[in-house]
Amino acid sequence: MAEWETLQRIMPPAAECNKSVNWGRMSKSWGKEFPPDYRQFIEAYGPGTIQRYLVIQRPEYKGDQPASAYGGMILETKNAEAAWESEEKSPELEGTHPELIAWGADASSDLLCWDTSGNISSIWPVLVRNRDDGLWRRYDCGMVEFLSRTLQGRFDECPLGDLALWAKPSVLYLNEREQQRLLDECPDL
Repeated sequence: MAEWETLQRIMPPAAECNKSVNWGRMSKSWGKEFPPDYRQFIEAYGPGTIQRYLVIQRPEYKGDQPASAYGGMILETKNAEAAWESEEKSPELEGTHPELIAWGADASSDLLCWDTSGNISSIWPVLVRNRDDGLWRRYDCGMVEFLSRTLQGRFDECPLGDLALWAKPSVLYLNEREQQRLLDECPDL
C-alpha cells in the first residue's frame, strides 16, 4: 500500500478514466490472473501515458484484434517475445524462459513486461528490455512498485532508456480519455 500511496502522491489521477475491464475475461483469455496492483492502477488511472513518455498499455483480451496497429498489450507482448529471443540478458536471466505479457512501452522503445511464469500474479517480477543497451533486466517488484521506485530514483540506475521519469517529484498522467479530449480541443498538440 505504501508504494500505491507514494505513486498517487507523485502522479495524482488527473481525470475520471471510465475504464471498465472484465478481469475474469482478461484472465481467461491470457490463461493468467492479472496482478492486483495493475488492476487497481487501471481502475484508478485507466490506460494512458506518463509525461508523454511511458505508455501504460490498455488491457486487451488475448485472441481479439489489437486495439491499435501501433502498439497495445497484444502487439507489445509479441514484440517483447521476439526481442527476448534475439537480445542479450543480464546474468540472472541467462538460460531462463519467461512467459511475457507487456504492460508498458516508452518513447525510447523500451518494453516493460511481467514474467508470468509463476503462479502468483502479485509477485510476478518486472522484466525491462532497455533499447539503449539491448539488454533485458529483472526487477523483483510489481508494476506499481516499479513505477514508484523509478519516479523516486530508488534503483541503482535508471531502468529506462531515458531520464524522463527518473527521480521526478511529480509527473503528469493522462489517460486515453483525457488525451482524446485534449486533442479534440487542441488538435495542434
